[in-house]
Amino acid sequence: MEIKCNDKELFVFKKIAHAAAELGVPAYVIGGFVRDKLLGRATKDADIVCVGDGIQLAHKVAERFQPKPSVSFFKNFGTAQIKLKHFYEANFGEVHLIAENNGQEAVENLAEPAAEENGDVPHEKSALEIEFVGARKESYRYHSRNPEVLPGTLKDDQDRRDFTINAMAISLNEADYGTLIDPFNGLQDLERKIIQTPLDPDTTFSDDPLRMMRAVRFAAQLNFTIAPATFQSIKDHAERIRIISQERITEELNKILLSAKPSVGFDLLYQSGLLHIIFPQLVDLVGAEYIDGLGHKDNFYHTLQVVDNISRNTSDLWLRWAALLHDIGKPPTKKFEKGHGWTFHGHEVVGGRMVPRLFAKLKLPQNEKLRFVKKLVELHLRPISLTKENITDSAIRRLLFDAGDDIDSLMLLCEADITSKNKQKVIRFLENFELVRHRLREVEEKDRIRNWQPPITGEIIMDIFGLSPCKIVGDLKSSIREAILDGEIDNTYDAAYDFMMKKAAELGLNVVNKNATGN
Repeated sequence: MEIKCNDKELFVFKKIAHAAAELGVPAYVIGGFVRDKLLGRATKDADIVCVGDGIQLAHKVAERFQPKPSVSFFKNFGTAQIKLKHFYEANFGEVHLIAENNGQEAVENLAEPAAEENGDVPHEKSALEIEFVGARKESYRYHSRNPEVLPGTLKDDQDRRDFTINAMAISLNEADYGTLIDPFNGLQDLERKIIQTPLDPDTTFSDDPLRMMRAVRFAAQLNFTIAPATFQSIKDHAERIRIISQERITEELNKILLSAKPSVGFDLLYQSGLLHIIFPQLVDLVGAEYIDGLGHKDNFYHTLQVVDNISRNTSDLWLRWAALLHDIGKPPTKKFEKGHGWTFHGHEVVGGRMVPRLFAKLKLPQNEKLRFVKKLVELHLRPISLTKENITDSAIRRLLFDAGDDIDSLMLLCEADITSKNKQKVIRFLENFELVRHRLREVEEKDRIRNWQPPITGEIIMDIFGLSPCKIVGDLKSSIREAILDGEIDNTYDAAYDFMMKKAAELGLNVVNKNATGN
């Protein structure tokens, strides 16, 4: 393996090296940047450790750019960060070099401005974020993951790293510039695709239990194997995860879900015992029960396959969450019916009700992301049911109305839900789904029902009949909507008005403003 940095990265590291030399502090690139460069993976952040004051080094480096980037620093932790904007989106030839008064070169228009008028610095997807910290050694109290931090050597800093593949460093010092410093054979573990701790795993995981989640996440992201002794230690210390904040745990869950094959991570979470603590509702899906020779599939591993299926077609985190939770309502609805077998009637409704509680517990967003996942869980059986009957325009209209702009995401989820090992069965299901897609396009082009609202609003109804908000208004509006969705009347104002007047007469309502239009 060799480290392949582009010209811009090398240019920036030279500037860091010069700044460190000026301060007289040894400096090194360490951790994830080194690992990912050796693996040929894209990276947009770099950690710099120096044997000295990391915040002072960050300020010294910032001075070598024009315009000077802001330095975000946390004095209590001894860390600092600068961000170089538009770093990866332009060719190096487009970067202009100018001379500063001290004769050093700087990268023009590559540094992040100090702040915008609103006080926020915009996030740049193509930015390079550089974090600086002084080398340190740490000691932990048993009931806290907040360490007591003391200044240390490079060796001390590498000793405290989570895994051997993250403990490698590259020197930025004149005497051995570019040398790989690898005291725990991390390079060998990269080649063997092994994740293990530099020191005793019991100490590593007891000190900082979040590292157990990180081990699983790296295994999922890199398609690596966790070393047996390291994995046994995770199993032994799984209960320690309880001292970690929910936000940190959920951050790791999201990263596992965004990996190329999330099932790797979730299976490891289950096998290690971590999932039983952080997400017991998923564990409830595990296993297949048999009565009178009749069983059901293991809904946990079915779910993992659905997540993998959908991950091949989308990088959308929330669609992946919908896949993970689509059958979450099966355990509480599971019943055995004599002579028929196992049923999960209404599991999509129950699952939809569980989503807000799970999102709240996991500290996931309480906004449109939650509503999106809840909707897909509730609707995930609807397209499947349309493959088992003659597809009427009414059924298609209702699906378009209920799914709205999320219909394409819903169809992706339903196709991912096909996990049969019978290839002919899979082909048949996919052909049926293609028929549903064709009918969806056909009805949408004709009726424009997606995100549609009935032409008669509640305001119009109240105005015409002199009503205040009440159940009758809602009932009339629902009757109009259902009549249009069922194809009983046309999707026009006149047709809806005539239908409303007929229903109003049945209810004994009198018109008080026949000219009302709701405008």
